[in-house]
Amino acid sequence: MEYSEYKTYDYEDHDNFSYNYDDYQTVCEKEDIRSFARVFLPIVYGLSLVVGLTGNALVVAVYAYSKRLRTLMDTFVVHLAVADLLLLLTLPFWAAAAVQGWELGEVLCKIVTALYTINFTCSMLLLACISLDRYLSLFPQLKDRFLGQIFKRNSSAKLCLVVWVVSFCLGIPDLVLSTVKVLPNRKVCMAMYPSNMAIQARVSMEVIEVLLSFLVPLLMMLYCYFHVIRKLFELPPENRGKRWTTIRVLLAVVGVFVLTQFPYNVVKFCRVLDVIHTLISNCQTSKALDQAAQITESLALSHCSLNPVLYVFIGSSFRLRVLRFAKAFGQRRRLAQRREECGVEISLNSHSQSQNTSTFSI
Repeated sequence: MEYSEYKTYDYEDHDNFSYNYDDYQTVCEKEDIRSFARVFLPIVYGLSLVVGLTGNALVVAVYAYSKRLRTLMDTFVVHLAVADLLLLLTLPFWAAAAVQGWELGEVLCKIVTALYTINFTCSMLLLACISLDRYLSLFPQLKDRFLGQIFKRNSSAKLCLVVWVVSFCLGIPDLVLSTVKVLPNRKVCMAMYPSNMAIQARVSMEVIEVLLSFLVPLLMMLYCYFHVIRKLFELPPENRGKRWTTIRVLLAVVGVFVLTQFPYNVVKFCRVLDVIHTLISNCQTSKALDQAAQITESLALSHCSLNPVLYVFIGSSFRLRVLRFAKAFGQRRRLAQRREECGVEISLNSHSQSQNTSTFSI
């Protein structure tokens, strides 16, 4: 898990960091940071799990009910909901680890850590694909170009497969290197790099993750939605209301992404700089960075719970799907109740007739 205490908060792989201050060592005890994590992380992860599972399960159910994905956008939305669901399902493991350490064995440590990285990266890359799809939908002249040829309806499965493969490749180091480290007072699940390549490998992986999970999606969103908004301003005056509604939605999508992901990636970048140059030599600064990592990562994960809310406002098509799904669900429920009532009535009538027959026979 990115920057949780159980993967990389304890960067030196032991509880009490030792730093050199004018040729003598000082011990940095971080029990207060772990105490904060034992309370804060289970609460935040629990809320994210409940809200995120409800919203993303609704997205999958709505599209499963319609039985076919009409557009490329539909395909991206379904895969995004699946990635968010798989990511959210790792949170109970990390919440339990925050309370009592990792007691679930090495196999689960590898699987859960890899699933976290794979699905977090996949979710961010799919957001970039959604922004590109919205951009191309307003510029039909680009359909014959290379990018337009890639983003075709019949290529949706291939595009999503590429996204999943790239994300899986980023999860391979966690799958291979993650192990359970036994510390003096607890066990932690963390990636253990070979000593001869620890710094280079760790820095390389963090830089790649920042690029693919933040910078690439952000730049895609900014570029695509800038041109989409500029195109919307060219609409005739009678469509002004619809134009401003769409602009507000796009600004909300970008704003939520920046608000949730930017602080998290700033902390990751600070970690990378510290690994390369050993910038942090003060205990309080190290503890502050650990706590910031806990808070900003929890904020980044909240994006999985907010995605379904954004879907509802992205376009009317999904709102219509939700209404149809709710209507059909309500009709099925009423039909089931009627069948149950009819069954009870038939049963009572049969019972009454049987009593009359018995009396007549007697």
